[in-house]
Amino acid sequence: MNAIVSVTRDWGIGLDGDLAVNNRADMRRFVTLTCSGKRPKDAAPGELLGTVIMGRKTFESLPNGPLKARRNIVVTRNPDYAPAGVEVVHSPAEALELVRDADPETVWLIGGESLYRQMLDHCKAVHVTMNDVDAPADAYFPNLDTYADWELSREEEGGVTEAGVPFSYRTYTRSNK
Repeated sequence: MNAIVSVTRDWGIGLDGDLAVNNRADMRRFVTLTCSGKRPKDAAPGELLGTVIMGRKTFESLPNGPLKARRNIVVTRNPDYAPAGVEVVHSPAEALELVRDADPETVWLIGGESLYRQMLDHCKAVHVTMNDVDAPADAYFPNLDTYADWELSREEEGGVTEAGVPFSYRTYTRSNK
């Protein structure tokens, strides 16, 4: 399994349920990566191009409901939660059981903060969009630069957002996975 996240300089990911930085290029990259390099509109009817695992708050922040052409797994403690178009589980362990036989390259942990912290140990790579800005945040991703078992394996220039924020793409890999 991989994780994907967009962060600020201090690894902030969001504020009040919204992303810390609006970055259209990051959104396009998110779709490409979580759809195994394809575009959702190119999927055959019913074809799933990948799997995304997310917490309830992350799911509820999606503007158009479940992500197209991907298997959507939502983790929540609420036993009555049952939105259409997603598979609901009640623990990270249950989510991992659902993807046990899936190709790990097609499974993506997409947030939020609590789920990232609980499931990061099950990831072999994290794809980070590093937005070079300080922005208010109330949710954070663990700073992988401070973890001995994570190493920056790739970095490439991303560009500049419409708001003038420079960003880069980083890939971190676990040294023990």
